[in-house]
Order: sequence, then C-alpha cells, then structure tokens
Amino acid sequence: MADINFNSFPILTSERLTLRQLSLTDQQDIFSLRSDKEINQYLDRKPAETIEDAISFINVINENIKNNNSVYWVITLTETREFVGTICLFDFSNDKNSVEIGYELITRFQGQGIMTEAIERVIDYAFTTLKVQKILAYTHHRNQHSTKLLAKFNFILSNKTDQQNSDFNIFTLAYTENK
Repeated sequence: MADINFNSFPILTSERLTLRQLSLTDQQDIFSLRSDKEINQYLDRKPAETIEDAISFINVINENIKNNNSVYWVITLTETREFVGTICLFDFSNDKNSVEIGYELITRFQGQGIMTEAIERVIDYAFTTLKVQKILAYTHHRNQHSTKLLAKFNFILSNKTDQQNSDFNIFTLAYTENK
C-alpha cells in the first residue's frame, strides 16, 4: 500500500462531478444531509439537530484528514458547484490493505447516476493511488439502492453481518489486476 498522506487533498473529477474537501462553508449542506430522515433511516447514527452539530462534524472530519485517518469528499456538480452529497474512505486496516467506503446523496439527486460516477472515481483512487487490496462497504439490508450500486461495481455480499448492528450487510470488493 502507498503511504497515506491527505495533506495535499486529492480532488477527484468525473464527467459531471468534482469531489473536493469539506469546508466550514458547507455547514448548511452538511446539516441538511445529516438531518434528513429518509437518508438517516439506513444509517446507524444520531441525526444532526443543530447547525453546531454540522460544524462539529466538519471539524472532526477535517482533523481526521489532517491526521491521515480518512479522506472525505464533498460531491459537487462541476458546472454549478452545487453540493449533492459526500463520499469517504475510512477505517483503514492496521496493515493498510483494506478500507471502508461510505457515501450519502441528497434525496433529490438520487437516481441520476451521480453516485455511480463518484464511487467509480473513489474506487479507482483507492486501488491505483492508495494501493489498497480490498474495499469494504456496510449497508442496511433494506437499502436496496445502495445494494444495487455496490452490485454494479462487483462488490460481493459477505455471509456475515456487522457484529455491532445485525441490520447491516457487509460487501467486499477485492483488487484485481484487470480493473
């Protein structure tokens, strides 16, 4: 695995998207995303209740990036710079050979192929730049949109469930040379 260093933040782009670093100017968008009941129904987290919750979250995320513990991108539409969601790599294994991926998309932007574009870029970054060997994804068993997205990228459903929350399925994508 390559040395992890996110201090020179990796901005990723695709046909329609720019994945950039989170900043305090994103506080209202982060609050909206993290307080959305439809999105939170599939996540094991306490919803944001105040804008201060969003600010605190942003500060924690950016501290984790500074310490090279995770990388967290805001997904924006390149043309308008509109905030549409987030995607991250976190929980690197001790040997740095595996990492977990997480993602959220504002409800009104779902079903437009946005997360497909974003996840494709992040998977490529994880395998080619970070040189991880395996990407893990945990998704609620009722979240069929996420399950279908992972299947599109050949993530394999594990026969195990998350030990901390049995409602979550574990998916794995292993690096192969012909990616």
